[in-house]
Amino acid sequence: MSVKQISISLENVPGKFSEVIEYLGENGISFIALSVADTADISAVRFVANDPEKAANVLESHGYSVKITDVLAVEAPHHPGGLNAVLKPLKKANININYLSTGVARSENAVLIVGVDNMEEAVRVLRKNWVRIIDEEI
Repeated sequence: MSVKQISISLENVPGKFSEVIEYLGENGISFIALSVADTADISAVRFVANDPEKAANVLESHGYSVKITDVLAVEAPHHPGGLNAVLKPLKKANININYLSTGVARSENAVLIVGVDNMEEAVRVLRKNWVRIIDEEI
């Protein structure tokens, strides 16, 4: 039903993110989805990887504090307004979206990574509305 998202905080200095990518790449970890938000001093990095447990271990071995969260990976139609196939059912069910990011496209659809306040209900509502939830390896 859900996929694992990894969150870390990075110093907002040149080369820090590249360092993380190098550690992960050397260990065969690739990104499925990625979001980076910055402040003056810290960048919040959230990502879904092909092997989340291994990614977490690699980062922790290099001194990073890792948070793992369950998120939804869903497909949304890739056309104007297609995102509402996901947003409207959640709105109608009064489910809050805490954050949303995009991932690597699958066929003609966009992949969205969605953090919600009620995972179980969100899955039920989206499936009822024919939204494809990606619950296998992505």
